[in-house]
Amino acid sequence: MAASDWATKDFYKVLGVKKDASQDEIKKAYRKLARENHPDSNPGNQAAEERFKEVSEAYAVLSSKDKRKEYDEQRSMFGQFRGGPGGFGSGGGFRPPGGGGTQADFDMSDLFGGLFGGRGRGRQRPPGRKGDDLETEATITFEQAVDGATLPLRMTSDEPCTTCHGTGARPGTTPKVCPKCQGSGMVTGASGGVFAMTEPCDLCRGRGLIVEHPCDTCHGSGRAPTSRTLNVKVPAGVKDGQRIRLKGKGGKGDNGGPNGDLFLLVHVEPHRLFGRKGDHLTITVPVTFDEAALGAQIQVPTLDGPPVRIKVPAGTPTGRTFRASGKGATTKNGGRGDLLVTVEVQVPAELSDAERAAVEAFREARGAGSPRDGMFEAVS
Repeated sequence: MAASDWATKDFYKVLGVKKDASQDEIKKAYRKLARENHPDSNPGNQAAEERFKEVSEAYAVLSSKDKRKEYDEQRSMFGQFRGGPGGFGSGGGFRPPGGGGTQADFDMSDLFGGLFGGRGRGRQRPPGRKGDDLETEATITFEQAVDGATLPLRMTSDEPCTTCHGTGARPGTTPKVCPKCQGSGMVTGASGGVFAMTEPCDLCRGRGLIVEHPCDTCHGSGRAPTSRTLNVKVPAGVKDGQRIRLKGKGGKGDNGGPNGDLFLLVHVEPHRLFGRKGDHLTITVPVTFDEAALGAQIQVPTLDGPPVRIKVPAGTPTGRTFRASGKGATTKNGGRGDLLVTVEVQVPAELSDAERAAVEAFREARGAGSPRDGMFEAVS
């Protein structure tokens, strides 16, 4: 889409949001409308397909901070040049900034030439348009997050039509240069006989081309929703909620412009045994009372290798954490974090006669002292 087309479209209205809407509000509105009008959900529904393209086009501009700023500036400037209150077309005369010179010293085509990509006096062709930035989400397993994985992602984006190769014309035909603007996409006319004003051509809508026989796929727009499968490598050590930028993997550019970027939001499924703490893995293992009191050597499972042996010293309290070096998650530099093993002393819900007798004998041997005695002394 030519930048000059922005001035004639209200992208905020397309998404149903206010002009001062936050990026989150814009994203939320886009996702709702995209789901409702996606071609996969509305097969054969031409109206839904057109609506999906409008929504995608609006989001591509408003989701980018730089494009949104440029769009707002062009809309504001275009409104002034169209002759709104206080605008340049109101017949009140205009002098260039600084107060010097005359009206004849300032050619409005210079201003619009800069505003719409240098298409003023020189009638240059529009520069290549960068492809849209795309965003998608993927859910991976805990193991894939630790070791890395390659995921096949099904992507749908608004890209140059594969039937007409972006020309908008039916195969076997070609677009013609607009006879009104001679292919520049801009026309210059007099406003009240005072000065010349340049604005987007109303015949070709700023494209510089006229499509007499529109493509049956994209209906003359030159762009159409395209589905493709993309193999994306998720690096080892990725965390839940992490946003990964894949440069050049977004929408394809027009007229030789670069491809957009793909932003992948990663969700990691929780594991039944293991957790994450930075580059370290965590696990809680149960130990019996006698193991904690007398000490023991216990085996602990690892995520992707043989078990490790942990020495539990005599008198270990519940909640104590031990470290198994190099048994954690993969780090950014290719190393491994540690496995943090927290012990939890288990109290049996039921005791056999022999166990009960042993515990009672322990109580008698321990004596009448209580570990809570010091608490009462502290508040007396």
